[in-house]
Amino acid sequence: MPITIPEAMDDAGALATTKVAASRTLPRYLLSSALAGAFVGVAVVLLASVSGPLLAVESPWTKLVQGVVFGIALTLVVFAGAELFTGNVMVVVQGLVARRIRAVEAAAVLVASLIGNFVGSVGFAALVHGGGSLTGPGADLVAKAVAAKDALTGPQLLWRSILCNLLVCLALWMASRTRSDGAKLAVLWWALLAFIASGFEHSVANMTLFSLGVFEGSATWGQLARNLSWTVPGNMIGGGVLVGLAYAWIASPTTQPVPVRGSVALAADPHTGTDLVPQAAGTRR
Repeated sequence: MPITIPEAMDDAGALATTKVAASRTLPRYLLSSALAGAFVGVAVVLLASVSGPLLAVESPWTKLVQGVVFGIALTLVVFAGAELFTGNVMVVVQGLVARRIRAVEAAAVLVASLIGNFVGSVGFAALVHGGGSLTGPGADLVAKAVAAKDALTGPQLLWRSILCNLLVCLALWMASRTRSDGAKLAVLWWALLAFIASGFEHSVANMTLFSLGVFEGSATWGQLARNLSWTVPGNMIGGGVLVGLAYAWIASPTTQPVPVRGSVALAADPHTGTDLVPQAAGTRR
């Protein structure tokens, strides 16, 4: 049974303050963020390795297999512990709404995690390239993926990145509402399956993908910069507004109407969805 939305919001506010405190020790925070970039990179390389041969033969199962294996990204981030920019967007917005952190502190968390994610993504791509483990169909998939992403217009990248982080932050939000590790794994996996198989745009995943392309000679840093100029703002809207702000408003206290004397009021928690319980008008619980 998931915890209530207001309880989850309280946890998010506490988590936001924890992230702000951690960001004040910048070297450690950048390392944690770099690990998150590398963890997402693991998923990118795994996706390319297992689905490259399928794409080469034009298998209709390619996108499904890609979605199935990409769940390793958030699994590593959540269970190993690392600072992912796209997830932090939701948390700091909820912390701001709850007045647990200030705007300048939220900005510091986002900037530091984004920089760390970039360093970790590029570093991991360099390691993979140096090892020569991504060759043949896998390398071909990277080249085709980079070309396809670069062919998208700016607005297309923006909308796809909004939809992407809507799903990523929904995964993290659902995981925060359960105390079961098995349930956390399930909700993380399903949401990432949806975003990958649907072809949405994740800024941090693109950092590794384009870096692999640069090292292999199929992409440029300018192409990555153009992609991030659209996908970073889109990810912020999708995670910060459509999930973070939306659930902060849902969890906000509401003023209940005062019942008319002599009538019967129905008392219920609007957030938990529990059964309505008759309560005599004019009485207090």
